[in-house]
Amino acid sequence: MYSYEDRKKAVELYIKYDLCAASTVRELGYPNRRMLVRWYKEYLKTGRLHERYNKTPKYTAQQIKIAVSYYLEHGRSITRTIRAVGYPSRETLRIWVEELAPEERKARMKRSGVVQFSQEQKKDAVIELCAREGSAAAIADKFGICRYSLYKWKKELLGEGDVKIMSKSDKLRLTDDKDALLAEVELLKKQIYRQQMELDILNKAAEIIKKDQGIDPRKLANKEKASLIDALRMKYPLNELLMMTGLSKSSYFYQREAQSRPDKYVALRTEVKKVFAENQSRYGYRRVHTEIKGNGTMVSEKIIRRIMREEQLIVPCKKKRRYCSYMGEVSPAVENLVARDFHADSPNKKWLTDLTEFHIPAGKVYLSPIIDCFDGLAVSWTIGTSPDAELVNTMLDDAICGLEDGEHPIVHSDRGGHYRWPGWILRMENAGLTRSMSKKGCSPDNSACEGFFGRLKNEMFYYRSWKDVSIDQFIDELDRYLRWYNEKRIKMSLDGMSPVAYRRSIGLIA
Repeated sequence: MYSYEDRKKAVELYIKYDLCAASTVRELGYPNRRMLVRWYKEYLKTGRLHERYNKTPKYTAQQIKIAVSYYLEHGRSITRTIRAVGYPSRETLRIWVEELAPEERKARMKRSGVVQFSQEQKKDAVIELCAREGSAAAIADKFGICRYSLYKWKKELLGEGDVKIMSKSDKLRLTDDKDALLAEVELLKKQIYRQQMELDILNKAAEIIKKDQGIDPRKLANKEKASLIDALRMKYPLNELLMMTGLSKSSYFYQREAQSRPDKYVALRTEVKKVFAENQSRYGYRRVHTEIKGNGTMVSEKIIRRIMREEQLIVPCKKKRRYCSYMGEVSPAVENLVARDFHADSPNKKWLTDLTEFHIPAGKVYLSPIIDCFDGLAVSWTIGTSPDAELVNTMLDDAICGLEDGEHPIVHSDRGGHYRWPGWILRMENAGLTRSMSKKGCSPDNSACEGFFGRLKNEMFYYRSWKDVSIDQFIDELDRYLRWYNEKRIKMSLDGMSPVAYRRSIGLIA
């Protein structure tokens, strides 16, 4: 980078030009503005500039030493060294070797051109051959030799085969190394056995208790550890498995006894699955708990949640692109009177409406409902195959027919073209209803109605096959759901009652 004199000259000129970085860089031709300002701030803070900037090396001295040592001890092959240690580049390794071991970069060659391997290299090859799990050919390829040479080294070092080819001094030296080599082979076998056990434990953790393979077996619950040990007891001794998982023997046998006890929630499990199935997989654990509690069974909500998790009773949930009915500024938009306040103290004060689309193999179906903010009741709805003005106008006419004298609710919608045509506006004025509209493209302004559509599709539409269902059959199914929603589906905000049951409980309907 830049020398101390270059940086000092740049800072002095920067001060001379009244801290104008552009003039300084233009005059000197270096550096960039950001670097110049950094030099100046350093000068103001410390009163001087660093002599030089030391860049943190990519590799430590220990890593460099390991790479060079491996290169010198294993045939002086750059490719083999990089493959073995995993770093660095070929050019970087050449530089390291020239710095640490000058004049030794080339491999020792016989006159025939064959690489001369050291005794340590032969030992490493024989140890890997004895402790291998794969083929001998793979070991030979790793060391850059043939299988014949590899087995020849094994006979020489372990005293097998014809010893006449060895000199007397070689024989004495190899005999001394035999016990050490055999001990090292046994140690490697033990390490491989332990690593295989760890791998089997991790695989069983992923298979049985659905844990990631990177999980620490010692951090599992005792129940999960006992399940792992039971799955591997036929392959490994119990004491070794207990040591690997960090579970005491008494805890293991306690867990085994606990797992063999009869389930005290057998009847409750059946009831939970029945409630979940009766509501077509639409109830989460809170509504299931409320339903069971209403049937006279007192149980903790946490137990219901645990049972549903164990029985895989999951409510399907999926997001889909919703239908958009915006057709431009057909008529002037009105003010947003609801202002995201979807609370109403009594029925028929605030109504919400919107359109949503259902796309099935037989075609497209559209739903247009009116939702009462008081309790979420679907006041009226129409279902059709075309999102036209007749669909929403018919829905509005049906809702108006159910109003009592003096009831004039606010009807909130988005800025779709259906709610800006003269037919809709005329019906609103004749009934004395007040119009309210969301901002353009702002779904939170009508979030209560969007939430109704989301619950409807999660509970009735998504994750079901509609392949052989006709348009008329789908419309009947959708209409049945909406009636069930009003009359049967419990809401936690209504004390575990459906909208119709809630109105009946407070005397609004008979």
